[in-house]
Amino acid sequence: MAPISIKRILISESVDPCCKKILQENGIQVTEKQNMSKDDLIAEIKDYDGLVVRSATKVTADVINATGNLQIIGRAGTGVDNVDVDAATKKGIIVMNTPSGNTISAAELTCTLLMIVLMISQFMGAEMYGKILGIVGLGRIGKEVATRMQSFGMKTIGYDPITPPEVTATWGVDQMSLEQLWPQCDYITVHTPLMPSTAGLLNDTSFAKCKKGVKVVNCARGGIIDEDALLRALESGQCGGAGLDVFVEEPPKNRALVNHPNVISCPHLGASTKEAQARCGQDIALQIVDMVMGKGLVGAVNAQVLASTFSPGSHQWIKLGEAVGVVLKSCTTSKQPFSQVQITTQGDCLKGSSGYMTSAVMVGLLTDVSKSCPNLVNSLTLAKESGIKIDFFKSQVTRNHSEGLTQGDSCEVEISVNGSSYRATGSVQGGAPVLLELNHSVFRQPVSLTGNLLFFKAAASPQLLPSVTGLLATAGVEMESFSAPAARSGDQWFCVGLSSLLGDLGALKPLVKEAAQLSV
Repeated sequence: MAPISIKRILISESVDPCCKKILQENGIQVTEKQNMSKDDLIAEIKDYDGLVVRSATKVTADVINATGNLQIIGRAGTGVDNVDVDAATKKGIIVMNTPSGNTISAAELTCTLLMIVLMISQFMGAEMYGKILGIVGLGRIGKEVATRMQSFGMKTIGYDPITPPEVTATWGVDQMSLEQLWPQCDYITVHTPLMPSTAGLLNDTSFAKCKKGVKVVNCARGGIIDEDALLRALESGQCGGAGLDVFVEEPPKNRALVNHPNVISCPHLGASTKEAQARCGQDIALQIVDMVMGKGLVGAVNAQVLASTFSPGSHQWIKLGEAVGVVLKSCTTSKQPFSQVQITTQGDCLKGSSGYMTSAVMVGLLTDVSKSCPNLVNSLTLAKESGIKIDFFKSQVTRNHSEGLTQGDSCEVEISVNGSSYRATGSVQGGAPVLLELNHSVFRQPVSLTGNLLFFKAAASPQLLPSVTGLLATAGVEMESFSAPAARSGDQWFCVGLSSLLGDLGALKPLVKEAAQLSV
């Protein structure tokens, strides 16, 4: 992938000084402005390519929509619930976090709260040895918590919808469903992101399924444990104690839970260690620099498709996908909108290319069509909003040239418009994207997909080329290249490279059936 240009970054919160230092050492201008209001941020953000935040800055849809050239939002930490990721994706902005920056600090605080809630009882605590700890969310932090608490002799069980059970078994965590987990636990700790499926995960119903006196810890996100349900469980004795580092509202205005005698609370300190802050600041800066330098992409929460675009050779295939999309869009302008896109690749060079080739083709097809500016981050989202169905296939069969596909690596795109289909096939030859076929017209020489191109459909005849050349000369346009179809009968597609685009395609009507021009 071509390196993303990031020249100016705004840091809107207190981030470790190493972040600014690393960015500046790599030629990026950095401005630090803290404690900005929403209106101040909206006014300020227009001048920057990147934004670095922690958790206090609320990067809402209003802020995102006010941006001009913003390309990256970097979260120096794990959670991104203070960023409207959907709005950023639609705008084509990468949202990046530092997935491992505060892992150790959050795990250590969790273990500390677990040990404290063990002792919540009047003049009598309890041992950890032999107790069962349920860990909901078995990512980096969940794993570290399990390892530490096992050293005290606790049995660890857990639930995670993503991490395979055979993987967690190697850490000594027996995975099971939540329905199986709740009744077994003496202690429960949660380590999931806050999303619709995890909001209120521990509620009246789940508390009722737990052992009487179960104790809980939340160092993840406020809202994963239903606070009203927790207070009811504490007052009834169904819950014996809670350690809370996070709340739905921070700082919490409703003090009933915070002031409960069986609750230990902290002011969201999970990542507040010198080591974690230095690690998060360093990680987000290095991740941005690596992305800008074209070395790789780490921590992107909404643009995983981009990770594979840093592989050798992918840049030219991305250019091909976008160019083929532009060609098809241009040749079907009068017949739009299109409803279905089918992308078929073949060849070793395109193994694992489904993500970026699909996105690249859609960038080309949606350019100048969508109100938003399409790029690899948002093109699939924009296509979905437009009701376009996309199918991707990896061909195992190599067809010969006469059947429309050249042998070797290639990408074929077929779109459906008002019941009719249009197809284009391209490849990368000599390190540059080329078009091999357009709507069943196979070109004798591949069309170089660069510069100003004129495509037209006509019946082959000895008079065609001189007539087109004369028309171009009259318009003051030079012909730089000419690609003819291999077939000599029937209506076929031709391509002419131009010194500049024609001012009026209407002049071609007496000579051709259809015509389209574009710049690549």
